[in-house]
Amino acid sequence: MANSERTEKATPKRKRETRNKGQIARSTEINSAFIIIAILLAMRNFGQNAFEGITDLMRYFLQSPASYDMNEQILSMLFFNLSVFFAKNLLPVIVVGAVVGLVASFAQVGFLFTAKPLVPDFKKINPISGLKRLFSPRAFVELFKSSVKIIVIGYVSYSVIAGNFENMINLINLDVWQMLVVLGSVAYEIGIKTGIALLIIAVFDYAYQRYSHNKSIMMTKKEIKDEYKQAEGDPQIKAKIKHQQMEMSMKRMMQAVPSADVIITNPTQLAIALKYDQANMGAPKVIAKGQRLVAERIRALAKEHTIPIVEDKPLAQALFKSVDVDQEIPADLYKAVAEVLAFIYQLNKGSRTQRKHAPTLTS
Repeated sequence: MANSERTEKATPKRKRETRNKGQIARSTEINSAFIIIAILLAMRNFGQNAFEGITDLMRYFLQSPASYDMNEQILSMLFFNLSVFFAKNLLPVIVVGAVVGLVASFAQVGFLFTAKPLVPDFKKINPISGLKRLFSPRAFVELFKSSVKIIVIGYVSYSVIAGNFENMINLINLDVWQMLVVLGSVAYEIGIKTGIALLIIAVFDYAYQRYSHNKSIMMTKKEIKDEYKQAEGDPQIKAKIKHQQMEMSMKRMMQAVPSADVIITNPTQLAIALKYDQANMGAPKVIAKGQRLVAERIRALAKEHTIPIVEDKPLAQALFKSVDVDQEIPADLYKAVAEVLAFIYQLNKGSRTQRKHAPTLTS
């Protein structure tokens, strides 16, 4: 069915949910490439001190081990010296690698801490699911990526060694220090070039991971509608509530019509009920208004309660457009409304109770 096909882009809500579950677009190749390059650069900067530290450590242990009486004090001293050695020579390299790895991860996904990926998922140990993953498009992509990495690393190593072939042949004629310098230089060149090559591969891998992730979280049209209903409420329920609110508002408005002083009409399309209480109002107020059927109901109630009905098309249109129910009329309509009210008060001698028939006037 068309509604069951995942053809729609994930909504922000779906993206937040998958992110909270730890399902994110992330390439481990970027971390690996940056860490390799960073560690090699750190070793180049700290390598001399590390090499001297290793030399001193070997000399320390090879001096005269038989002269040591191994006891708790000697072991504590050895452990302390080893700790100092690692902290001084290897810790800077480890810290650089860890910091670069964290920065690379943060650049890809931002700050994210969730324990949900650690929750056991028994579906992952399902043999059928395992076979599906084994022959899935992602598995073939990973196989292709691994093959490319092996080819690239092999080619880089071969090209570097071929470029230093003459120096490699002459290793037998060099002393230990010179040999280590040549081998270290070759290993460093292989490592840097490999890291750069892996970084290029990682860029394409990250693009694929984003594409694959966005495709995996796509939604069906039904899921979009269901999410909208949850966020905004069921449209049918909202329409029903709105209808009930309108009915209640209409009922209150009609209950206020009998207290009006005058009804202004269009004459049949519009009806506006006005009331003015000089003691409590700063200006006449619209207590009910409507058009067509609502206007007809207002006029019927007016006749039933002997409320004067005045036909004034311009005034009716102006009041209907510019004044809401339970609002006082604007200043530009004071004069027109005052004339109507004055005429009604004069007609009824200032008292509605003296009316026996509701007059209908045309201005």
